[in-house]
Amino acid sequence: MTTSELKEYLDFKTEQYNTPLFIESDPIQLPHRFSKKEDIEIVAFLVSTIAWGKREMIIKNGERLIEIMGGTPHDFILNYTANEPINFVHRTFNAFDLDFFFSSLQNIYMNHGGMENAFQPHAEYPGAKGRIISFRNLFLTTEHEQRSEKHISNPAKNSAAKRINMFLRWMVRNDNCGVDFGIWNSIPESELCIPLDVHTARMSTELGILKRKQNDWKALEEIMSVLRKLDPKDPSKYDFALFGIGVFEKR
Repeated sequence: MTTSELKEYLDFKTEQYNTPLFIESDPIQLPHRFSKKEDIEIVAFLVSTIAWGKREMIIKNGERLIEIMGGTPHDFILNYTANEPINFVHRTFNAFDLDFFFSSLQNIYMNHGGMENAFQPHAEYPGAKGRIISFRNLFLTTEHEQRSEKHISNPAKNSAAKRINMFLRWMVRNDNCGVDFGIWNSIPESELCIPLDVHTARMSTELGILKRKQNDWKALEEIMSVLRKLDPKDPSKYDFALFGIGVFEKR
């Protein structure tokens, strides 16, 4: 497949899946229940954090998170006081992790200008990689158990940071198609990376975009180097195509 043929195919598939119908079966439906910027951010971040495993279970446990926050995420975070552990578990993410996440989000909103401001450019690492590292460093300044650190991926150690990249795509992309929110203006769409998972990696391999076997940051850079040639301004839009083909077409 030539570059022009690949672009034509992925553009077509992106248009096919980047529609409001995508929301119906995806965890992104949960932050779409809110209109306040901070509520959207908090729900989107927490839901993306637990976004591994079956999507039905992610949505179910995401609804549980909203219930715990009383349906008012931002107000809940601002007034949060850690007491006894909360009754919550999603795979290895448990009540102690959630308590830390609530406390760290409170610190970010009360002392650091909010979530968008927490993703600052990094002096050493460019683009999304550096912003994720900056965010992670800030997030971990809140007192926590070491076990909780595994839930905030670290691209500096070659993690593909799938869930945080997904969160950033949700917040930044603004194409008026109704899926991504586009409520952050400080990060250019050109910096975004796709959330690399088994589906997008498999399809990237089948399409000749990816040769690396391990799904890490180096693999993500390999994929993005191709996608940025197809659309330098909005390369992460192709996540819809790669994920959609892999999941919905069972290839």
